[in-house]
Amino acid sequence: METKEFEFKGFRMSGFMAILLMLIIIGVIIATPLFDLPLSGFTPLFVVLLVIIAAGFVQLEPNEARAMVFFGKYKGTFRENGFWWVNPLLKKKKISLRARNLNAEAIKVNDKSGNPIMIGLVMVWKIRDVYKALFEIDSQTMGQTPGGIVNLNATMRAFENFVAVQSDAALRQVAGRYNYDENGGGDNVVTLRSGADEINEMLKQTLNERLAIAGIEAVEARINYLAYAPEIAAVMLRRQQADAIISAREKIVEGAVSMVKMALDNLKKDGVVELDEERKAAMVSNLLVVLCGDEPASPVVNTGTLYN
Repeated sequence: METKEFEFKGFRMSGFMAILLMLIIIGVIIATPLFDLPLSGFTPLFVVLLVIIAAGFVQLEPNEARAMVFFGKYKGTFRENGFWWVNPLLKKKKISLRARNLNAEAIKVNDKSGNPIMIGLVMVWKIRDVYKALFEIDSQTMGQTPGGIVNLNATMRAFENFVAVQSDAALRQVAGRYNYDENGGGDNVVTLRSGADEINEMLKQTLNERLAIAGIEAVEARINYLAYAPEIAAVMLRRQQADAIISAREKIVEGAVSMVKMALDNLKKDGVVELDEERKAAMVSNLLVVLCGDEPASPVVNTGTLYN
């Protein structure tokens, strides 16, 4: 979306020069009766001029801006830091461009497989487009105090509320595109647990799409909390434990088979003993029981012959 924001090109001068001009006018007003100057008839005009000058001062700190409005017409955004004097008939709407944090509370959503999960995010955001922020969304009405006065703190709280609502919607949208873990879609599929970088980038992109209407940019967005919802957490924990046990058993069996094969090969190679197929099978069975068992083996020593 194109922006309607542009820099303020109207007249401005240093605020210190305006103060100097005020001091000169005050000096003229004081000197007129003292030295009987023929300017007494202009005294009311000088007073009005002082009031006009006093109403035109504006001060801008770093990362602040003012939207200049002349009787309802947008005249540009004033961003020059310092102490200035501008047309006092201009309404100067102040806004902060500094970065802010949002630490959203975890919400319950359904992942791609329909499993309820708890997910939360933390993000850094800032205002990039002053025109959109002030005039595309109703931030000024939302930022009014109970007395009907719009101040900077109330306006920024309105932006924070807007960002919180949109971040909730973006988080639900992104979480619904992925499974919680690999159990929902295969080993090589990006999931909420394994694909942190891709998920965070997708979340940031989705947030920027939603916040663009308000001239707000998500500088950084990350998932900072991820867990199964309480109602299925116990079941999923048992499933994870079962997966871990199966994986461990696979490793144990793989290692045991390798060790048995190595033992048979070394016995044959060194000519220690000749075993027929039946005795090889018995030896393999015994070794696998010893190597794969959960409890320590209690061997029985055969004092007879190999076949007795």
